[in-house]
Amino acid sequence: MRVSEYYQLGRTQPTLDFVDVDIDGDTSVFIDPRALRLLPDEWGNECVSLIQNFFRTILRAIKEKNDELGHNLLSALREPNETHLGLSQGQARGRAVGRQSARAVWEALSKSEAAKSGLLEELEDSILMIEGISSDIISDITTNIIRKPLILYTQEKAKFYGIPTTPDVNSGLLWNPEKTQWYSVFTSMPVIDDKKLLLVPKSIVRTKMEYDVGKYYRNYLLERLREIELSANTELVYLLKDGKTRKVDKKDVEEKFGSGKAVIVRETRNHPEILDKYRKDKRNNYQPPLDHTGISLAEGTPEPEWDDLLQALIDISTGQEYFSQYENAVEALLTALFYPSLTNPIKQVPIHEGRKRIDLTYTNVATGGFFYWLGMHYSAPNIFVECKNYGSELGNPELDQMGGRFSPSRGQFGIIICRNFENKELFIKRCRDTANDGRGFIIPIDDSDLQVLIDEVKAQVHEARFDFLQSCFAKLVM
Repeated sequence: MRVSEYYQLGRTQPTLDFVDVDIDGDTSVFIDPRALRLLPDEWGNECVSLIQNFFRTILRAIKEKNDELGHNLLSALREPNETHLGLSQGQARGRAVGRQSARAVWEALSKSEAAKSGLLEELEDSILMIEGISSDIISDITTNIIRKPLILYTQEKAKFYGIPTTPDVNSGLLWNPEKTQWYSVFTSMPVIDDKKLLLVPKSIVRTKMEYDVGKYYRNYLLERLREIELSANTELVYLLKDGKTRKVDKKDVEEKFGSGKAVIVRETRNHPEILDKYRKDKRNNYQPPLDHTGISLAEGTPEPEWDDLLQALIDISTGQEYFSQYENAVEALLTALFYPSLTNPIKQVPIHEGRKRIDLTYTNVATGGFFYWLGMHYSAPNIFVECKNYGSELGNPELDQMGGRFSPSRGQFGIIICRNFENKELFIKRCRDTANDGRGFIIPIDDSDLQVLIDEVKAQVHEARFDFLQSCFAKLVM
């Protein structure tokens, strides 16, 4: 049974922002610390900062040869069963970090030449060079370090989706970056059968870590060593049948230098430019979030039922008395439609000290398509949506209302969702006037436009480009 089923949310995974895990077992995905760097919001920044602070504290303990401190820091890490993520069979029980493995992890880190020599800079570097450190351990360590932000996320989404929480629950250990120590508090969390539930944004999970020791070894280290052998004209060099072309095989390089993390550390120390190149290639090349198909395969859950989502919206009558139903239907459809480009939907966000509210706000984490382009050229860290379940025509008041939500820091792009237009071209001209006056960019979308967007998503196998939105935006700046 999944979270959505247990709490009878009336939703499926595509319309949920969190991973809809099996409450009795584990879902085969991991939290990748690098995925957190894709989030351009305070939540993502806090998570990244916590991880960096914790790992630098560990590295300082290694440098100072403070075994007691290092072991105590790692001993606080526990198997994060409350997320129900990982590779356990049957009931969730964790795989990686626990009391017995904490000392082993510390021993591996503290005795590693990679740590002593300064090769390790980030937590994910450990995957490449520390014996016994694999993706599941990194995911568990990451979960422990960012437990406080995850609890806040869980509380926010519990309120958003109507999931009940239990007060005065022990939070588990939380990392304090100022005091560089662990602490705990009593807080509210969902509890199922006396077990805490920690919700995880689906935008930060992956089926495999981006840092991959096998790929680093084969594609970077062996390749560089092969080039060195070829340049030095060593015994590994041989001529092809043409008698001119010199070649070195990677398998011969592997036989000469060996394999394993000890070899990786040794040769990376001898040739630090290899790791520099790997980091440089990874620095601006992040693995995108799992799309609907990826999550469906990992969980065994259905992909979006687009026609049903749109029909549920269309079936709602116009009028203010149906606004709440309409807003919920819009949010469910857009959350599925714009994922993974847009994440973390929030309703009725207060701004200007609570004097104004935004119907829906999304975080822009796009790695391609229209929303990525928008973020590259305009202020769009957040995407704002206003829902208008009117039976009458929209006018300047609605445009002014949306324009009042914009700011250079929050973002200056929004979408007005409504039922239909009597004179759509006139409203687009008003939107163009708003843009020309420097008051932000607004795209109007009605029921028929939503069908166009759905057809685009159906036609594109991977993350949708949203060419229709691009064409709508072009009308604002023409």
